[in-house]
Amino acid sequence: MKILSCVFNMDTACVELKFDDGTMIAIDTIAVENEIADNMYQRSELDYLIYNDPVGYAELILNGDPETYLKSVTVNKQFEN
Repeated sequence: MKILSCVFNMDTACVELKFDDGTMIAIDTIAVENEIADNMYQRSELDYLIYNDPVGYAELILNGDPETYLKSVTVNKQFEN
């Protein structure tokens, strides 16, 4: 399936995808954050993707390993020596 559109809908807090076969998917970004983000740095990274790269966000959530991704790109500086 080919993605025709992918946008963040602020009214529903969902990333909405429309495919060429007519199917639609809405990813509840709040539910995703509550499930996989352990701290504000991980939430911030997800928010960045939602607003700046919704297609990348959707691919990460649907096809990737978001927990591993978040652990690799976010660092809590407070606890580093």
